[in-house]
Order: sequence, then C-alpha cells, then structure tokens
Amino acid sequence: MTDSKYFTTTKKGEIFELKAELNSDKKEKKKEAVKKVIASMTVGKDVSALFPDVVNCMQTDNLELKKLVYLYLMNYAKSQPDMAIMAVNTFVKDCEDPNPLIRALAVRTMGCIRVDKITEYLCEPLRKCLKDEDPYVRKTAAVCVAKLHDINAQLVEDQGFLDTLKDLISDSNPMVVANAVAALSEIAESHPSSNLLDLNPQSINKLLTALNECTEWGQIFILDCLANYTPKDDREAQSICERVTPRLSHANSAVVLSAVKVLMKFMEMLSKDLDYYGTLLKKLAPPLVTLLSAEPELQYVALRNINLIVQKRPEVLKHEMKVFFVKYNDPIYVKLEKLDIMIRLASQANIAQVLAELKEYATEVDVDFVRKAVRAIGRCAIKVEQSAERCVSTLLDLIQTKVNYVVQEAIVVIKDIFRKYPNKYESVIATLCENLDSLDEPEARAAMIWIVGEYAERIDNADELLESFLEGFHDESTQVQLQLLTAIVKLFLKKPTETQELVQQVLSLATQDSDNPDLRDRGYIYWRLLSTDPVAAKEVVLAEKPLISEETDLIEPTLLDELICYIGTLASVYHKPPSAFVEGGRGVVHKSLPPRTASSESTESPETAPAGAPPGEQLDAVPTQGDLLGDLLNLDLGPPVSGPPLATSAVQMGAVDLLGGGLDSLMGDEPEGIGAPSFVAPPAAAVPANLGAPMGSGLSDLFDLTSGVGTLSGSYVAPKAVWLPAMKAKGLEISGTFTRQAGTISMDLQLTNKALQVMTDFAIQFNRNSFGLAPAAPLQVHAPLSPTQTVEISLPLSTAGSVMKTEPLNSLQVAVKNNIDVFYFSTLYPLHILFVEDGKMDRQMFLATWKDIPNENEAQFQIRDCPLNAEAVSSRLQSSNIFTVARRNVEGQDMLYQSLKLTNGIWVLAELRIQPGNPSFTLSLKCRAPEVSQHVYQAYETILKN
Repeated sequence: MTDSKYFTTTKKGEIFELKAELNSDKKEKKKEAVKKVIASMTVGKDVSALFPDVVNCMQTDNLELKKLVYLYLMNYAKSQPDMAIMAVNTFVKDCEDPNPLIRALAVRTMGCIRVDKITEYLCEPLRKCLKDEDPYVRKTAAVCVAKLHDINAQLVEDQGFLDTLKDLISDSNPMVVANAVAALSEIAESHPSSNLLDLNPQSINKLLTALNECTEWGQIFILDCLANYTPKDDREAQSICERVTPRLSHANSAVVLSAVKVLMKFMEMLSKDLDYYGTLLKKLAPPLVTLLSAEPELQYVALRNINLIVQKRPEVLKHEMKVFFVKYNDPIYVKLEKLDIMIRLASQANIAQVLAELKEYATEVDVDFVRKAVRAIGRCAIKVEQSAERCVSTLLDLIQTKVNYVVQEAIVVIKDIFRKYPNKYESVIATLCENLDSLDEPEARAAMIWIVGEYAERIDNADELLESFLEGFHDESTQVQLQLLTAIVKLFLKKPTETQELVQQVLSLATQDSDNPDLRDRGYIYWRLLSTDPVAAKEVVLAEKPLISEETDLIEPTLLDELICYIGTLASVYHKPPSAFVEGGRGVVHKSLPPRTASSESTESPETAPAGAPPGEQLDAVPTQGDLLGDLLNLDLGPPVSGPPLATSAVQMGAVDLLGGGLDSLMGDEPEGIGAPSFVAPPAAAVPANLGAPMGSGLSDLFDLTSGVGTLSGSYVAPKAVWLPAMKAKGLEISGTFTRQAGTISMDLQLTNKALQVMTDFAIQFNRNSFGLAPAAPLQVHAPLSPTQTVEISLPLSTAGSVMKTEPLNSLQVAVKNNIDVFYFSTLYPLHILFVEDGKMDRQMFLATWKDIPNENEAQFQIRDCPLNAEAVSSRLQSSNIFTVARRNVEGQDMLYQSLKLTNGIWVLAELRIQPGNPSFTLSLKCRAPEVSQHVYQAYETILKN
C-alpha cells in the first residue's frame, strides 16, 4: 500500500475529522491521522489549527510517528511560538531517551525550530548531547550549535558552546570531528573577525588523522578548513601536502577539487628546487584529467577550475594537451572552455598539433565555436612567435573559404598580429582588401579600417577605400566611426595633398553632425592639432605603437591568488571573488596565498620582510593599547548601549579608480579668459587653407592650447567598500572610502536604507585611534532617509582626536547612531591619507637624518609587477605627498631618495631602487617609529599599482 491515499481530497469537515482521529486511543489511527496532516501540509493546506493535537502525539515510543510530529513542529513552530513551548518538555525528555536515534532526532529538530522564546530552554539538553556517549548524537549536536548560533549568537557564546565545539575537534570519532569543523567554519564565516578555528600544528594533526576515516562530505569540510591554515614553514607545508595527496584519487570530484585547493595553496611555500615539488606537480595532473571524463556539467566546473590552475601553474598540465581537444558531441559551453585552456597551454613544443586542431574546428557548423577557433589561431600567433607565420597562412586559407563570419574574425585577429609583429606580414593586406565588401560586423569593419589607415602608404587606393566607408558614416557604430576618423587623419598626415577634402569631410561629420560626445571630442582634438602644429599632430597620431602583450585576458595576479583559495566553489566557476556576487550579512573574508618562505626565494618577499627592530624610543603620538571599546560611544543617547564585538572588515582595494579624485581639479581650474584661441598658421602645403575656419563654432571653450595640459592632483582614492552590511544594522548599509584633497582628509560615505522605515537623527563617533582621527563636523544627513534611498556624504576629518595605539596601527572603530539604534563597525584606513603636503625634506637634512636613524630601524620591501619608469613613479608618488628629494643613477639603476611626513610629525625616509626593464623595485624605509614602515610600504604598493 503506497502513501498516495493520504493526498486524496477528503470531505467538508476535514480539520474536524482529523482532530478526532488525532485524539483517538488507537495508535494506528493516530499514525494514519498524522500522516494525513503531513500530506495536507505538503500540498500547501493550512493545518496549523491542529497544532495542540499533533503536539500531544509526541508522547510515543514509535520512532516513525515521532519523526512525523517533529516534521510538523518544524514547519509550524514559527507561526505558533506560544504553542511550540508546549513541546519543550518532550524535547528535554527525548534528549535523555535510551535510544540514540531518538536523542539525535530531538536535538536535530531543536536546531530547526527557529523561535527565540524556545532557544534558552534547549541549551541544557544540547549541552548534554554535545557530551553524549554516542558519536551519532554528538555529531548531530555539533551541527545544532551552528544552527542555534544563527538564531541567537550571544546565547551560544554565553553558554560556552563554542568552547565545547572546539573540544570536539579532538574527538575520537572522525564524523564528530568533521561536523565540529563544519559548524565552526559556518560560524566563523558569519563572524570573520572571531578567531574560532584557532588552528595549530596539534589540531591540524588531529584533522589529518580524521580525514582518512570520515565520509566524503566530512572530508570536504576538513580540507576546506586546512586550506584556511597557513603553515609556519615549508617543512610543515610539505608534511600536510603528503597527507592530503591520497585524497586526489577519491571518487567524489568535490573531494578531489578541495584537495587540489589545499595543495595549490601550500605549494606556494615549497621551493621549486625540491624533488617533492616536481613529484607533486606530476600527481596533480591525473585527477584533473579524470574529472574531464564525467558528465558535461561536471566537466564545465572542472574546466573553469583548471583554467585558474593553468594560469597559476601551467607546468601542471603542459603534457596533457590532448585531453582538451574538443569532441564532436561536447556541448558548446564545454567546447569554448576547452579552447581557452588549449591556448593557455600552447607552446613551441605542441603548437603544430594545436594549429591543426584549430584549423579543423574552423570548419565546424557551430558559428560561435568557429569564431572562437579563428580567434584562437590569432592568439596562438601572438603567444608563440615561432608559429606566427604558420598561423597567418592558416588564417589566409580560412579567408579563401569566403565564409562571411570566418573572414570577419580572421581580419580582426590579423590586425592584432600586425600590432605584435610590425613590418613582417603586411604582404597579406591585398588579400584582406579584396574582402572589404563582405564585412558587416562593427568589430571587423573597425579592424579593416585600422589596417587601411595604419598602412595607407602601402595601399594605392587607400583614400577610395576609406571614402567608401564614409558614405554611410552616420549609420556606422561608434567603434567604426572613431576608427574611421583616426584612419583618415593618419592618411592625411601621410598623403596631405591628395586627401584634403576627405579629412575636412570626416572632421565636419564628426564635430558638427554627430551627437556622440566621444566622437565630437576626438574630432575637435584632431582639428585643433592639425590647424596649429601638423608636426606635433604627426608625432601624436603616427607615434610608434607599443607591442601588444601575449595574454591580454589573464586574470589579474592578486585576484588569481584569491580565486585559487576558492577552488571548488562558485567563485572558481564565475572567476569572481565571493564579494562580487554574495549579498547579505555574511562577512566576506578576502583570502590570499601564503607568502613564499625564506628558503624558497632569495629575495625577501613583502610579507616576510622584517618590519624593523623594536623601536629605539616610544613616540608620544602612539600610546599603548588600551581597552578599545572603553570610550567608543558617549553620544547622549539616553540609556547606555552595549555594542556587539566589532568585526573588522578589510578595506577592499580590488577595483581601480582611474581618475582617483583628480578630475575635480582638472575640470575646476579653468584658465581665465578662454575665448576663441589664436592659431599658429600651419604651412600652406600641409593643411588646406580653410581648415581652421569652422573652429569658432564649438571649439573655443574646449581647450586652451596655450595653457598646457591640466595635471591631475590629489592622492589615490580606493573604491568604496561595504563597511556595515544592512543585515547587521537593521537595514542601514554603509559603504565608504577615505580621501585626501588639498590637505583635507575626508571619509566619503554612502548610506543606503534597505529597511522598511524612514531613518533620521544620524550621528557618528570614532573610538580613540593611533593617529587621533576624529570627525571635524557632525554627520549631516539633511533629509530623512526613506526606504531604498541612498545618500552620499563627505565627512571632513581632523587629526586632533584622542590618541591610543591600536592593533593594527591603521584600524578605526566607528559608531553610527540613527533613530533605530546604534551600530558599530571597524575598518582600516590607508596610511597615505595622513601624508602631509609639507613632507619634502631638504637634501642636507635628509642625509643627516638618514645617518642619525639607527640601522636596525631600516626595513626593506619588494614592490613587484610595477611596470612604471622612475619619472612616472616619482610623479605618481608626489601626487600622494611622497616627495623625491634627490635622484641618481648607480650602475644602471635609478635611485630615488624620498621623504614623507605623517600628520603627527613622524618623518619617514625612503630609498627606492628601480632597474629599468625590471618590474620589481626594492624599497628601503627608515623611520624612528619602525612600526609604521609596513603600512608605508603598503601605501607605496597601493599608489603605484592603482
């Protein structure tokens, strides 16, 4: 007999009948009635009226009936909290039942009843179950602690459950260990600042022992926990890797990826010279290859993860090219991903094989795939120089097929090949020009126009070709219009006598007939350049172009390092950090790979560089650590408010604000008296006589050629980060960043009301901090903040507040009050906002001070991946008040001697060594308070890399 009978509709007095059956004396009738109630509940009928009758059925020895009643209870306890209290006694009783299954069932259900009133009654039974003799009950209780923490975190901390959970990590049963780790990880995720999983070599050893014996999901929890641990040296890292390696042969792909994540992270600490490092690389390849024999969806997830691994360590899969060859029946999303990895693995050794394969793909029927394959051939040419000629001839063969979309893609990639290898393959231009008429896609048309403009002197009828594009100028996309404008100006500069009319026609189309501001501005710039100084125009427009890089689509290194720490999660599939797609109150912790140890790299890495010896003297400006929360809030709010523990959220430096605060000064400081500018008459032969005529119309107020280029001022501003999520502040979300403009420090805040009520009466206060930062004015929110409304506020700051040394030195604890409550958060401010404008030291003074500061106060750091030259470095740092006192060249190295001064009068002296062509700089810092050196180095990194 199946259970379908319970779902059939019954007569009118359904609830009444069920009530009678539930109160029946016969056990079988009771069980049938409860099953009917659960069936009704499952199909969405409201049977909450039967709550007291169902709860009465809890007093039974029948396990099946008990499960059904508990199921009902979980569903309706939230809507009937007062009635749910009736069930508490039974829970308490069931937690002491001789049958461990009933004890576990009771504790599991307790965790699922999310009713505040009940939770405090459940603490005692839960405490007993955490220390139960049966491991099944203990493992269930461990998960219950995490659920209870989600309902009432304070209660869990007060009752000491977190300490009991930590003790369970040493449990003799591996499943209990796994569940304890899972529960602690879950709690730690929602409280990033709490150091719950305080891992040390002893606890790691216990986890590794449990790893071999627990279920696959238990193994995943333990491996993810290991991935958050940073070994103290390379020997410990190697020992952990040896014990994790057997997990690579597990049948569950999630276990394999979690093991790969741990190994990829800890390999960072191993020296590449070690034999074990090579062995580990060999062991990583087979499990990744095996993942590609699974079903397509799993293959896709594996490929997205492999894509990250190949970017970080291409040597892992360099001999496995064939497994990434596309099968005819692969879904398109798998094909495209395989293609991407093939290009990343392409090298001189396997390029012939790859090209043969790609040429084959270019004749497929799937248009998207063919396009990507053609583009891949171009990327191979750019990546492997020796193959460029073969790639170009392959592309020409494809152009001869005359298949429209193949021809268009081929032209787009040939343009890139011309950029990479100038003056090498221009003989193919004639073939390209034959296909002009078939181009209908903006990108292909723009690429062809670029080729015609760039090589106009080699194409006899270049003017006719460009004129043919000009006929439908207004119907073209912006990309094509901009390219056409530039190409015709290039042509004019190369053949001025033949193309005067053409250049005038395109300039007037771009400036007078177009409503696109980008196009207009570029047209005006060219017009102004040509009419004032054709020689300068030639230098600007026909300047030598930098060669394009091999891999333009590589993930930025710091993001890649973070994503490696998220292998096997959604972040590794999206190729975005969790903060980019996870919303809500969960504090997203930014992870990064561990620093390389001293034995594995001779150059000192920034993370391991010494911060200097203990300070020679204690500065008045940085007093010792006190009670950080002691005086955080005294806002005259009526009764005192006790705040929750502060969660430190690291200031995100991920995205780059290209115009970091400088735009205001660029637009604001307009030179006086810009009228119609006076032009220097260009040589008659070079420029048509009437070229300057229509200038007065729209140009006079755009530029003042005599005043030179405006310079950007103001220090680098980090993009706004979420400091206080709405989940933690009853609907108020606060994002912000710090700026320094013209000597004034500001906290730029964005307040968003995500609640359902209006917010008013805002106030703000800072706790005492290392540099005395304090609001210089009240927090002015002029109008009430309505639901869904966002307001931007710039809060001026002074450095005249109370001073107390914090850890870390640049942490700031903030309290914000509104009509709803008082909220607390903590953030880190970048030190460069404290660099003052009069920080340039006299040369003699610099020399004397450098000698005077003891050598043990000197700290040395490496700034990596910074392609700037000495001039660019100097001017970029100067905009953030780091001044170059002197510069000299020693044995081909540029040495910059720099000084800066903090708001509390501390001077920091720096020596920056730049080797032309080498993107790594060496920074030496000397300061009487060496504890600031690490933060000054971070400021250098931030300013130079953004």
